[in-house]
Amino acid sequence: MPPPQNLPPITSFPHPDIYRALGADGIRDLLRAFYRNLAVSSISGLFPKDQAGLEASAEKSALFFVGICGGPPLYEQKYGAPKMRQRHSGFTITDEARVVWLSCWEEVLKTAPETFGFPAEHLNSFREYLVTFSKWMVNA
Repeated sequence: MPPPQNLPPITSFPHPDIYRALGADGIRDLLRAFYRNLAVSSISGLFPKDQAGLEASAEKSALFFVGICGGPPLYEQKYGAPKMRQRHSGFTITDEARVVWLSCWEEVLKTAPETFGFPAEHLNSFREYLVTFSKWMVNA
């Protein structure tokens, strides 16, 4: 699958203080909350229907986010190179789905400092990463 047109490369990742503050378990908790939002969103059809499948998807995503937030490369160790756009090529991802995906994140992030101990000073850079990453995932 060719890269999307007219998009800058993802050159900056979230600040490593996010991993230092949350650790792998905190990032897992963050992703579980995000996936609970996805499960009841208008794009829920893109995700497993059963609780076990949804939890497995959240765990797999958490491993990816641990690495991009400054932690060890757990995703790569278990699954190989992320190649997220390629791994999601079997799903139709529209710009509208991207916006819903981001809104599911926003629901989690608006209370993330209080709920998860997410460093508030790094929320904006994390959001910027999510916006850029989500644009790369659109394939329809």
